[in-house]
Amino acid sequence: MNLVLLQNWLDNASFAVLFITMLVYWVGAAFPSFSITNALGTAGMAIANLCIATLLGARWLEAGYFPLSNLYESLFFLAWGITTVHLIAENSSRSRLVGVFTSPVAMGITAFATLTLPSEMQISEPLVPALKSNWLMMHVSVMMLSYSALMVGSLLAIAFLVVTRGQNIQLQGSSVGNGGYRTNGYRLHKAGELIAQPATPPVENNGFARLETNNNGNGNTAVLNLVTAAQSPVLTSAQTLSPQRLSIAETLDNISYRVIGLGFPLLTIGIIAGAVWANEAWGSYWSWDPKETWALITWLVFAAYLHARITRGWQGRRPAILATSGFVIVWICYLGVNLLGKGLHSYGWFF
Repeated sequence: MNLVLLQNWLDNASFAVLFITMLVYWVGAAFPSFSITNALGTAGMAIANLCIATLLGARWLEAGYFPLSNLYESLFFLAWGITTVHLIAENSSRSRLVGVFTSPVAMGITAFATLTLPSEMQISEPLVPALKSNWLMMHVSVMMLSYSALMVGSLLAIAFLVVTRGQNIQLQGSSVGNGGYRTNGYRLHKAGELIAQPATPPVENNGFARLETNNNGNGNTAVLNLVTAAQSPVLTSAQTLSPQRLSIAETLDNISYRVIGLGFPLLTIGIIAGAVWANEAWGSYWSWDPKETWALITWLVFAAYLHARITRGWQGRRPAILATSGFVIVWICYLGVNLLGKGLHSYGWFF
């Protein structure tokens, strides 16, 4: 079997496997009693990952350079990165919801590359002069891996919003706090532990103060305590969610943060490497090319996300919304600027 036939078989096989895997994950989410779908979904993603890796390796052997020179190769490398990060995230979270959201994205990417791109864009061609550099692998591969991690982290944030129905709930396990412990005014909770409601039911008040009667221990004296509204126990929207949903939401929030925390330094390294390569190729570290500009916007969005989580202690809905917006911005940076306009980074793609 020659390399062309092997590549055609592998790209179609990866699409078919990812399509079946997506259906498996969706069936598993709709019918939780089918526990076998967890193993089948993980196996499907692993097989797709192996097919894509073999495809990229075959193109590397055929062309003699790292397969990141055109849109077809770039899309498959992105799909490979997403399936790789998916396997890491799923193994950490033990949640089938990871695949519910990542498998359709990976499948859609392979479908676009295999079924939509014209055949002439799927053929390996000699590199243009600007790409004949060792920086091709050093810069582009790191950027693509960062996109993969940021996309998966953002997808997990979207999954969090779906699980919590967009409600603003208080979570207890994450990246900030007293060595993994945080207080909610009643007792300290260990990371990953669900919030316990106070033993005594909340007492209605007028929003300013209330009188609370406590026994002093000898059964004879009653003590009146003035409690402000800020100190009184308040029922939150988390009480409308089941303990299972709260546990899943906390896991998704935590894993989303960790995956984005992996993607952000990769993005930083990729941008720095790109600046050095740009100076070598074009004589300038920064040219405000559309790709460079949107890479900077992407960096600022996820820098804000990490700053809000680490410094401000944000958890739950607000950082999830920020990460969701980051998902859109990553796609604009990766593909949108190449579809909508020309720039220094448009060679080998549509323009």
